[in-house]
Amino acid sequence: MENTQKTQLFEQMPIPQAVVRLAVPTIISSLVMVIYNLADTYFVGMLGDPIQNAAVTLAAPVLLAFNAVNNLFGVGSSSMMSRALGRKDYDTVYRSSAFGFYCALISGVLFSLLVTVSHTPLLTLLGADEQTAAATGAYMKWTVSCGAVPAILNVVMAYMVRAEGASFHASLGTMSGCLLNMILDPVFILPWGFNMGAAGAGLATFLSNCVACLYFFVLLYRKRGKTFVCVRPSMFRARKEIVLGIFGVGIPASIQNLLNVTGMTVLNNFTSSYGADAVAAMGIVQKINMVPMNIAMGLSQGIMPLVSYNYASGNIARMKKTVGFALKITVSFLAFMTAVFFFGAEPLIRMFMKNQVIVAYGARFFHGLCLGLVFLAVDFLAVGVFQACGLGRKALVFALLRKVVLEIPALYILNDLYPMYGLAYAQPVAEFILAITACIVLLRLFKKLESETDRK
Repeated sequence: MENTQKTQLFEQMPIPQAVVRLAVPTIISSLVMVIYNLADTYFVGMLGDPIQNAAVTLAAPVLLAFNAVNNLFGVGSSSMMSRALGRKDYDTVYRSSAFGFYCALISGVLFSLLVTVSHTPLLTLLGADEQTAAATGAYMKWTVSCGAVPAILNVVMAYMVRAEGASFHASLGTMSGCLLNMILDPVFILPWGFNMGAAGAGLATFLSNCVACLYFFVLLYRKRGKTFVCVRPSMFRARKEIVLGIFGVGIPASIQNLLNVTGMTVLNNFTSSYGADAVAAMGIVQKINMVPMNIAMGLSQGIMPLVSYNYASGNIARMKKTVGFALKITVSFLAFMTAVFFFGAEPLIRMFMKNQVIVAYGARFFHGLCLGLVFLAVDFLAVGVFQACGLGRKALVFALLRKVVLEIPALYILNDLYPMYGLAYAQPVAEFILAITACIVLLRLFKKLESETDRK
């Protein structure tokens, strides 16, 4: 089956129009996801209890760990699918999607069981103490023990639907769950509803992810025979070329997210030593900072099918123009957002928590974290290109540089030099160095690909 509309999008449509078609729904979806994360923080913050707010922050690394599975089978499968589409190898497209789906399902079940069994030591590892352990555990009961499978499946299916160019449907499925979450949050969290606090935020998230999964299953049923995304058990086979192709991209992407979890856990443990107010402040700042971060990430994810397809089909000039256009947009936007966040830090934090101590902590944290936004945009785009081209090793090297070599050591050094407030500057320092490296590596990659094309 060859869909001429998809071919026209990937091969002939003007680059700005193609980028808009693919990336805008993904960016909107990413924004909605961030807003629903902020909704958790906002409604929990309305309780005026730093312990409840700290619980959501302390559990964040575990939820971020979902992305390790999402990237392993979502990024890995979608990259494999788009490259196979570029080669017109449709059997590989079907089998790659089936392999990604069932592996994600199995991983979700195992993730849920592992977290449930290791509940108490995990809370200690996350930095929870006697004050915050109960609330953190209640939040994780719904989001992880019950919610791992739907949380992982809806993201992986969105990646696979996006891989064939159906970015709108991928984003609509994700947004359906996010919007429901925002509606349910106040009902379950606040005193006038079920008054469940952080646990209510977790329950709202669980139900919303279930709805998002249902959307994708209905979509695949309605598009049967017209979609490359396949969830038929008969197509689930561990063929060597498919396993290597998916894992070659997915494992580095997964390791990258596990390292992000490690970095966030280290940061939270440092911050928790300064009390629940500091943890709550850092959590609020991180979530606000995620709004422009997710726009940059949404753009890099949105253009991945276009980059993958043209890389596989040998149209390097179109691939290079796509990346250049995306870079101009994202750097300009995030430079503007850095200025907004730096000068408007206090009012933004006060929207979520009116506790003056938390506002004061948060403003100082914000002044550091926001400085890394522009550099993050460059880094996200570079890693997105590596993943799209199947260059998993380069993506893995960048992940190791970001966390192990740069950011985590910077946390120790800066916290020692400038206790507590130095923590917020570790990420900007790491991303600045990484952005310079990314520009050098991308230029060399394009030069190599162009010379290989000229020789053919």
